[in-house]
Amino acid sequence: MNICVIGTGYVGLVTGTVFADLGNDVTCVDKIKGKIDSLNKGIMPIYEPGLEEMVKRNVDDNRLFFSTDLKDAVEKAEIVFICVGTPPKDNGETDLSFVEGAAKGVANAINGYKIIVNKSTVPVGTGDFVRDVVEKNKTHNTSFDVVSNPEFLREGSAISDALSPDRIIIGAPTKQVAVKLLELYATIGRPMLITDVYSAEIIKYASNAFLAIKISFINAIADICELTGANVSDVAKGVGYDSRIGHAFLNAGLGFGGSCFPKDIQSLVHTAERLGYDFKLLKDVLDINKERVPHFVEIIKYKTGGLKGKVIGVLGLSFKPDTDDMRDAKSVEVINMLLNEGAVIKAYDPVAMENAKKILPAVKYCANAYEVSEDADALAIITEWREFKLLNMERIKNLMRRPVIFDGRNVYDAERTKKMGFEYYSIGRA
Repeated sequence: MNICVIGTGYVGLVTGTVFADLGNDVTCVDKIKGKIDSLNKGIMPIYEPGLEEMVKRNVDDNRLFFSTDLKDAVEKAEIVFICVGTPPKDNGETDLSFVEGAAKGVANAINGYKIIVNKSTVPVGTGDFVRDVVEKNKTHNTSFDVVSNPEFLREGSAISDALSPDRIIIGAPTKQVAVKLLELYATIGRPMLITDVYSAEIIKYASNAFLAIKISFINAIADICELTGANVSDVAKGVGYDSRIGHAFLNAGLGFGGSCFPKDIQSLVHTAERLGYDFKLLKDVLDINKERVPHFVEIIKYKTGGLKGKVIGVLGLSFKPDTDDMRDAKSVEVINMLLNEGAVIKAYDPVAMENAKKILPAVKYCANAYEVSEDADALAIITEWREFKLLNMERIKNLMRRPVIFDGRNVYDAERTKKMGFEYYSIGRA
C-alpha cells in the first residue's frame, strides 16, 4: 500500500518505518524542514533502540521517504495516518491544534477516496472532529472515512511493540473500512479487535489509566511499608503472583512520568468532567503521583542533615531507561527541588544529557557514574538504567565524601548494599 504518515515524532517515525519494513511505500511528512533534512541524512530526532538501522534499511530500499510536501504525500496515499503531538493544556484538556492542522492539510490535498487514521492519542469524539474539519475544508468533492487506530508503543521498546503488539485496535465506521486496515496489519499476525470509533478512542486512555492506577497503588502501599517496616518488593511479588493482577507495573518508586501517562490521565479526567462524570479515582491517582518526589527529596534532606552546599550526585535523567526523552521526567522535579534547597548537583545519563542540558542548565554533567560519585555527599538513583546495576560499588564508595545512596527505583539489594558499607535508603523497604 501507499501510506502517508503525518508527524515524525516517536509515534509517526516508528509507525512509518515499521510499515515500510512490512513492504509498504511510506512517506513521512513533517512541517519542520530541519527535522526532515536530518532524517534524509540518516540523523534520528529521537533515541530508540533499533530505529536508526531500520530507517536506513528502508530508505536504501526506496520504501521509506521523508518530506515536507504534505500535498504530494496525501495525493499518492491510500491511507493517511495522523501521528502529531497532542499536548495537554493548563487545565488538562488535550490540545488538538496539531490534529486540526493535519486534518486541514489533508483536506487541502485530498484528490480521491482516502482513509484517514487517527494514530495520535486523542479524546473520544476526535474522529468526529477530524471528519468535520476535513469536510469543511476539502477542495475536491470526494468521499473519505476516519478511523481510530490507537498506538501502544513504549519508548525504549517501540520497534518490538510495533512489530509484535499485544493487540491491534481498529475503530472504524463500517466493516468495509476496517478490512482495509486489517489488510495493512495482516502480516503482523497479532490479535485484532474491530470496534466503533468511540470505543477505540477510549481504549487507549482506559489502558493507560489502569496502568497508572497500578503504579500509584503500589506507591501508596510502599508508604505503608515504610511506616511498618515491611518490604514493598516482597509485597509486590506476593500480590503479583495472583493471576488476576500480574507483576507488571507493580514497581514502587518515584511515580509515573513521560509523555503519555500524566497527560492521558489528565485528559481522561477532563473528558469525564465535560461529560458530567467526576472521576475521583483518577484524581486520587494523580495526587498520589504528585507526592512521590517531595517525599523522596524530604528523605534526602533529613538524612543528609540539610542540603545547603551538599554535593548530590544524580544517576539517570530520562523518564525511563532506553530513551532520551525528558518529558515529565522525575529527574527534573528532583533536581529542581534539590537546587532550591541549595544543593550542588552532578549528574550522568547514558543518552539523555544533551536534552537535559536544555532544561537543567545549572547541573554539572559528568562522563560517567564514577565522575558523579567523586566527592559527592550522596547519590540519588532516579532512572533504573541497566548499567547502574553493574557498577563497581567499592569504587563508588571510595570516591564519595559520604557513602550514602538514595535509591528512587529500588535498583540495589538493600542488605547487600548496606554490608558493603553504604548508608542506603530506598522506596518502601525498611
